[in-house]
Amino acid sequence: MEKFLLLSLLFSMAIITCSATTYTVGDNSGWDISSNLETWVADKTFKIGDALLFQYSSTYSVDEVTKQNFDTCNTTKVLANYGNGNTTVPLTRGGDRYFVCGNKLFCLGGMKLHVHVDDDGQSISPALAPKAVAGSDQRTGTLPESPSAKKSTPFSNGVANCADIVYIAIATIFYGMLQI
Repeated sequence: MEKFLLLSLLFSMAIITCSATTYTVGDNSGWDISSNLETWVADKTFKIGDALLFQYSSTYSVDEVTKQNFDTCNTTKVLANYGNGNTTVPLTRGGDRYFVCGNKLFCLGGMKLHVHVDDDGQSISPALAPKAVAGSDQRTGTLPESPSAKKSTPFSNGVANCADIVYIAIATIFYGMLQI
């Protein structure tokens, strides 16, 4: 019985430490010109490992841009472009991220999003980033490497990610139950 309680505690701790959040941008309104994205982002704290889910119609697109291009709604030089209406963007590094609608007029109308990702000193390597939703149409690839991505972190040295930790905890519990 003690063994079962210990294993249950291990599982609970694994779940608690692996709490990433997927935020649906604009909540029910989605990525849309009618959404007040400044208000939407105001009460949220984004962390490394979280993800942004952009849901939008074929009229729109999502471009990740630099701060300068965000401020001016310049969509000619983008870091990444998405356009199928259902895009998940993993937040794999700390710092500021900037997103605009690919239509400059919509961007000028307020369809743009600035999020700050809290940097706890642990950037996640791209290999461990959450996969995009099927059909997310990620057309451009790489973002410039941030200074924090260059330093060695536990995640980039092959330590298991949250799914692996939970899987190991579950397997350990079942194995422990067989031993009782």
